[in-house]
Amino acid sequence: MTGQERREQLLLIGRELFAERGFEATSIEEIAQRAKVSKPVVYEHFGGKEGLYAVVVDREMQRLMVRVTDALVASHPRAMLEQAAVALLTYIEDEQEGFRILVRDSPVASTSGNFASLLSDIASKVEYIVAEEFSRLEFDPAMAPLYSHALVGMVALVGQWWLDTEHPSRDKVAAHLVNLAWNGLRALEPEPRLGQPETTEA
Repeated sequence: MTGQERREQLLLIGRELFAERGFEATSIEEIAQRAKVSKPVVYEHFGGKEGLYAVVVDREMQRLMVRVTDALVASHPRAMLEQAAVALLTYIEDEQEGFRILVRDSPVASTSGNFASLLSDIASKVEYIVAEEFSRLEFDPAMAPLYSHALVGMVALVGQWWLDTEHPSRDKVAAHLVNLAWNGLRALEPEPRLGQPETTEA
């Protein structure tokens, strides 16, 4: 193998083990054994387990961000919400190992931050969708960041549940998420307050 090929092999093996066992339970010895190399080869490429883990996490965060960013091409706010939800769920479906790594608490600093910061970045990408809808409804667009973070967090948390349950289908999950988000947005109160009495229909 060339040096680059060896590096890619170690990244793939590290990704598999970190997803399966987590950072603490994965050892350099096991990574080297699976790659059929000596431990010094791993250290030569990454400086240790921490360096390998950081590169794996950075790659996954970039993959997810690219998927979501590339998906936002529709002109209608609801279609954009659908695209964002499907993009995130498709990543979870296609890259289960990567997603399992991202949702764990990372013990190693990553140049791209952590999963919470990634979700915040994604929320900023969809924030203008909410802001446009708020402007149309004559609501305060300054509240758009709050709602965009709530929407992205909702999809991410449902995605974690869906990864373990494996049903219903991706598109059905996305449809229900968008149903809650969109119809909830349509019925928003302009100035919500806590403790308001319930209204009952006759």
